[in-house]
Amino acid sequence: MPDALTPSETARSTAESPLTARRPIERTFHGDTFIDDYEWLRRKDDPDVVAHLEAQNAWTLAQQEHLAPLRQTLFDEIKGRTLETDLSVPSRDGDWWYYARTVEGQQYPIHARYRAAGPDDWTPRVLEPGEPVPGEQLLLDQNVQAEGHDFFALGSLDVSEDGTRLLHATDTAGDERYTLRVRDLATGEDLPDEVRDTAPGAMFSPDGEHIFYLTVDDAWRPWRVWRHRLGTPSSDDVLVFEEPDERYWVGVGLSRSKKYLQIELGSKVTSESWLLESDNPTGEFRVVWPRREGVEYTVEHAMLPASMVEPSSLSEPPSLVDPPSVVEPGETRDVLLILHNKDALNFELVSSPVPAPGNTVTPEAATVVVAHDPDVRLEGVSASERYLVLYYRRGAISRSAVLSLVDPAGTSQTGTSQADPAEIPHLTTPQATWSFQEISFGQPLESVGAGVGVWEQPNLKVGYTSFVTPQSLYLYDVASGERVLLKQQPVLGGYDPGDYDQRREWATAEDGTRVPISLVWRKDKVRFGVPSGSTAEAGAPAEPAPLLLYGYGAYESSIDPYFSVPRLSLLDRGIVFAIAHVRGGGEMGRAWYDDGKLRAKLNTFTDFVACGRHLADTGWTASDRMVADGGSAGGLLVGAATNLAPELFAGVLAGVPFVDALTSMLDPTLPLTVTEWDEWGDPLHDPEVYAYMRSYTPYENVTDDASHYPRILATTSFNDTRVLYVEPAKWVARLQAAGAPAMLKIEMSAGHGGVSGRYSAWEQIAFEHAWVLDVLNLANH
Repeated sequence: MPDALTPSETARSTAESPLTARRPIERTFHGDTFIDDYEWLRRKDDPDVVAHLEAQNAWTLAQQEHLAPLRQTLFDEIKGRTLETDLSVPSRDGDWWYYARTVEGQQYPIHARYRAAGPDDWTPRVLEPGEPVPGEQLLLDQNVQAEGHDFFALGSLDVSEDGTRLLHATDTAGDERYTLRVRDLATGEDLPDEVRDTAPGAMFSPDGEHIFYLTVDDAWRPWRVWRHRLGTPSSDDVLVFEEPDERYWVGVGLSRSKKYLQIELGSKVTSESWLLESDNPTGEFRVVWPRREGVEYTVEHAMLPASMVEPSSLSEPPSLVDPPSVVEPGETRDVLLILHNKDALNFELVSSPVPAPGNTVTPEAATVVVAHDPDVRLEGVSASERYLVLYYRRGAISRSAVLSLVDPAGTSQTGTSQADPAEIPHLTTPQATWSFQEISFGQPLESVGAGVGVWEQPNLKVGYTSFVTPQSLYLYDVASGERVLLKQQPVLGGYDPGDYDQRREWATAEDGTRVPISLVWRKDKVRFGVPSGSTAEAGAPAEPAPLLLYGYGAYESSIDPYFSVPRLSLLDRGIVFAIAHVRGGGEMGRAWYDDGKLRAKLNTFTDFVACGRHLADTGWTASDRMVADGGSAGGLLVGAATNLAPELFAGVLAGVPFVDALTSMLDPTLPLTVTEWDEWGDPLHDPEVYAYMRSYTPYENVTDDASHYPRILATTSFNDTRVLYVEPAKWVARLQAAGAPAMLKIEMSAGHGGVSGRYSAWEQIAFEHAWVLDVLNLANH
């Protein structure tokens, strides 16, 4: 069929935007026919497609050429605030302390280690950036590995238990296919062992003789676990596990105790775990709890003081552990801590003995440790020899709590923590011996994460940040609650957190649901008072401020308070940064997620619009001073919101946006489609799902005349395997044809995460932020 142009395209000069050829095809499902003019852009190997993408890119760069000085300024600001030669805080494993360091002028980290002083050396050295580290042994220099490649990513990095070999897997295309190699750390040379096309997450078995790794199917789904024996060709590798159900992703790991190898698999709504004693790596894995549709669970191996383990929890089934009648001091029990959502929407935590071969866990007979609470979403548990850490969410804030398993003298106790902080509010713990203590820094908007190290480690590392507090890492004494600051993210140039402020607002959605919004701004750039004629309270800005509204709203992912160096350049120019915690995310618990997926997905988009209108109505901003921002599923969000309320935003920034979702969900041969049906629905087989998705997907719902749409910048990557480049390419073509001021920027050598290397990433951020400032008429500030 000859190429055709829409009337709006024929009226447009090529100086304004590239003309995208129309090659219409009919797509008919469930009695509905949609004319797709731009599906031809999916042909990645077609020279016409590549030429068109390059023309779009060239036009976008030309349109933004006037912002080149601003982009350089923004890049220089990010670079100037960043300590380029720096080191991470070392983490101990075995006889070594491991860390990464960066060097000014180099794109990628360097991985290294130094030997521990002895078995009681549990406090990391204070390493000075740029100073030699005594006894340092270089493990892997990513800069060397990346030489000669436009893209580089590390997918696996593991050291053998005896510390003599390094496993590393790299991707140089951005398509998330990694080549696995093994390095002899004594010589620094790679061994002949090489496995191509692996997924991330490869690891050594504790004996150091075997490697477990994953491969993906044609849809890029990790579905097979393999075992490779060092010194043998990859053709001899043994298939350990295969999951044929296309809804499930597979992962492999090692328990923190290093006693069990674990295979975990899950769809969006169902999960299953398998165990194998790690001292028998060639043995057969056994299932812990056979999958039940709609039931999710995770498993953590723990060794608890016998006094904490209820005898009743060890009596079912009788073939398991037979507890002695007398508990000896210091005696422990092997248990599995299982976090599950069977009849517990927000999950509950139970303990159960480790099933013997031929047996499985019976959760109904397990001991409830932390009961279900409608106001607390349990998210995880980690175990070590000396303590347990519980991760959960309450009031739209992520939290961590610790339970000591030893008393200050080091002997086993009943689990009562010695720390002083108040017990977790609203958390039901039926077992009196389980007394978790919440770790908090006392801020209304904060992110606190307790990092459990290796099994024997006596202390915790606690990460803390907020919108105004740089990432900080503390050494936390579980017994006393004492915190010692190990490192705070350096911000050069005299950063003062007192110059900035943060706040939580609540918008009201169409159905009356209250939706949280987080905001951060620079104090001297936003003047407060009551705006004339507004419904704002006294605490709102006196005049509308320029504002960047970010949202995601999918997969139960939560956007917690976090500090950002690049964001400072926006705040210092007077922009307020806001996050709309819309339904579909997990900020308010599992129900918050359920109310923003499948047949409730529209709530995600209307919530975002409600947040934008709330911020405008209360005087925080105005429609001509607000830019919407979202990436991936968040790109779907801002795309749908643009169709719903184009008048609400001055601009829309959409990163790797999932804007052609219906087309993707109709094709089970595409990467991720079948696994995503539990999130979006199956429009291929269900006409109601088709009609529902057809009503909101951004690509199909662009209005015929979109000249009133806000300015739109879509960014993507040619080798993205998660959201294919064709989605934003088609969307921008349709927007341009309908008269919308839209443009496309595509990286031809990158994947879903964008460009690789920190300087390249800063350049990309500078490009996007310069565009935002231009939209908000702040390019000259």
